[in-house]
Amino acid sequence: MNPDFLKWDCKPGLLAVLILASPFARAADANTNSPAATNNTAPAPARLVGGGFGGGNNAATEADHKKMMELLHIDSIRRGRDGNNKQSPYYANYDEAKANPYPQLPDPLVLKDGRQVTTAAMWWDLRRPEIVEDFDREIYGRVPKDTPKVSWEVTSTTAETNGTVPVLTRKLVGHVDNSIDPAVTVNIQLTLSTPANASAPVPVMMQFGFGGFGRGFGGGFGRTNGPIRPGGGFPANMNRWQQQVLAKGWGYAILTPNSIQADNGAGLTSGIIGLMNQGQPRKADDWGALRAWAWGASRALDYFETDKAVDARQVGLEGHSRYGKAALVAMAYDPRFAIAYVSSSGEGGAKLHRRNWGEVVENVAGSGEYHWMAGNFIKYAGPLHWNDLPVDSHELIALCAPRPVFISGGSTNGDAWVDARGMFMAAAAAGPVYTLLGGKDMGTTEFPPMETPLIDGDIAFRQHSGGHTDAPNWPTFLKFAARYIKPAATP
Repeated sequence: MNPDFLKWDCKPGLLAVLILASPFARAADANTNSPAATNNTAPAPARLVGGGFGGGNNAATEADHKKMMELLHIDSIRRGRDGNNKQSPYYANYDEAKANPYPQLPDPLVLKDGRQVTTAAMWWDLRRPEIVEDFDREIYGRVPKDTPKVSWEVTSTTAETNGTVPVLTRKLVGHVDNSIDPAVTVNIQLTLSTPANASAPVPVMMQFGFGGFGRGFGGGFGRTNGPIRPGGGFPANMNRWQQQVLAKGWGYAILTPNSIQADNGAGLTSGIIGLMNQGQPRKADDWGALRAWAWGASRALDYFETDKAVDARQVGLEGHSRYGKAALVAMAYDPRFAIAYVSSSGEGGAKLHRRNWGEVVENVAGSGEYHWMAGNFIKYAGPLHWNDLPVDSHELIALCAPRPVFISGGSTNGDAWVDARGMFMAAAAAGPVYTLLGGKDMGTTEFPPMETPLIDGDIAFRQHSGGHTDAPNWPTFLKFAARYIKPAATP
């Protein structure tokens, strides 16, 4: 088990960064994602309010996974990689010589009819819609055209101090209109912290996490190489990310992803996905949890647009591990987000699907993680293969262009599963789209030495020397973000 001990301790603030973090992500627990279908007879999934965290009702999850495979006319899929047992014949590959079986990536600047994309207008009008359609149908699933209204309620307002900075923290609940199916209730949990002495709307960094709603997780995510503060993942000589954000005059927010959609297959008949399907199983191209969490982030941004304390034009997103995937998806699909910090997102996030390193397509297509994606994604673990995918992750990054994106990962000693090099390769391959749109790429296609920041372009990258954590790269991300996010001038 390699849990993502992420910290979600956010309060509403100036620059809203949404961090998606998973305290119990099963990144290295590849055994749990075995794609083999079971013959278990499962009861109908319970229609829960909110979400579970990881596994959930295993029998119901296995039954739903099997049902989706039957819908796709698939009898079996290939087994995922084993992240723990080095003696296993399925142990994950960490040999770079074997990591690129499909080196030819889809070209983001070639239309399906073979024409080269040579202008920004061709990108926006022709090529980008093609890429979005492929991601919708095959990878992340389609969001329904008419999703319900969300009515936001401030449940509490607290004056407090974070470090030395006075802040106002509001807890909010977004009540999703469930008139389509009153049996399913969805209440989105959000906290927002802004500097109490701000004289104008502030930028906000929003994180996918669990702060402020009783989860009780500590002050950071994952492991670091420095001493750990009690209850947290930040070194003793480093301020927590919220304090680093406040030091720039920004605010911060935390969005609870499992209040939007459960993090397991059994929960697909509840949450926002279950509400829209009125408690019925998904179709093959219906949205998965990543798109649902991203939808929730957009609804939080809707609220920020109504809050006079927030500069909603300068709201950023942050997510780690599975929530790093969701942060990138949200950034790609909602052009209102100003910037994203995508930490250790791995397979299903910034890592190239065509890479044979650490976690691979088969892991995410297995019963432990398939709920993140569209049902159609399972096909690429059998009978199809990675090279049959119509798009790859560099094109997801390209959908963010020309807005700034920071891609982060840890060392191979502690974060190898997410494939920092594969994420770098995707970032580099997105560069031509940024250049076409007047932005700047990373300036290199050569994988940099550990802890070398590539932050001069609009796509940024840094591999830190820690493990599965976002903490070490917060200072570098904020230096990068300061080029774009500008707090209001203090009188």
